[in-house]
Amino acid sequence: MATAKKGAAKKAAAKKKAPAKKAAKKAPAKKAAKKAPAKKAAKKAPAKKAAKKAAKKVAKKKAPAKKRAPNPAFMKAMTPSDALAAIIGKGPYPRTEVTKRVWDYIKKNKLQDAVNRRMINADEKLREIFKKAQASMFEMTKMINAHLKP
Repeated sequence: MATAKKGAAKKAAAKKKAPAKKAAKKAPAKKAAKKAPAKKAAKKAPAKKAAKKAAKKVAKKKAPAKKRAPNPAFMKAMTPSDALAAIIGKGPYPRTEVTKRVWDYIKKNKLQDAVNRRMINADEKLREIFKKAQASMFEMTKMINAHLKP
């Protein structure tokens, strides 16, 4: 058994040495061969990327700008309740105009909370609509819609 192990160890050592020498001889040739195509590929890649970017820019410029059409439901004139009319004025207004006028009132009277700008501090007129002292701007439109009639 000892001789079999020694013989196997010699063969393994011989195999390790031989490929190492061959690899050492072939390595410089492989590196040189690999570097040349890599340089060519590196030169081609930026040119392709630049061509793709230019094509995208041209495609974007050719497409005409589409104007967004407003939703007809928002443009329908609505009549505000008396409490809401005290803030925005009497007369039929579309929902978009009602929201704009309420925001104008809020900004004019400085009713936005100083720390959390999403919260609106209600004064006497807004308290009739909100039914509470403070409301978030997301709740506001829901509460305003309750005061609009078709």
